Amino acid sequence: MREATRHREQLDIIVSAVDHDRLTSLARTALDRLPDMADELLSEMDRATIASADAMPAGVVRMGSTVTFRNGGEDTKRITLVYPGQADIAENKISILTPLGTALIGLAAGQSVVWKTRDGKERVLDIAEVEPPSLDAQS
Repeated sequence: MREATRHREQLDIIVSAVDHDRLTSLARTALDRLPDMADELLSEMDRATIASADAMPAGVVRMGSTVTFRNGGEDTKRITLVYPGQADIAENKISILTPLGTALIGLAAGQSVVWKTRDGKERVLDIAEVEPPSLDAQS
């Protein structure tokens, strides 16, 4: 599934050291259950620039961030990026172990990415705004 976010290679992504450690561990644990998504997330973590929490630039998508974006020509959407156990589509909480979640991590407001949905459709995602995670989402 490496091509799910094949256009991300041209984009610089940055993740905090804490997110990098947690997401790498999560992906390794998920290799048996969700091999495609786990492999995709591991690939993203391998190429990410890692920064300390204090050095993370404002407006970068990290775990717990709330992201406002346009998905192609569709209306603006607002989601929060969460770990799998916290995901709830009714509350717009999207798991990192989904194509959308993996496409978002490490990007910043103003960036766009081409990604593939689970049904193979290509989408263009334009990030309009990134709200930082709440304090309790960071622990």
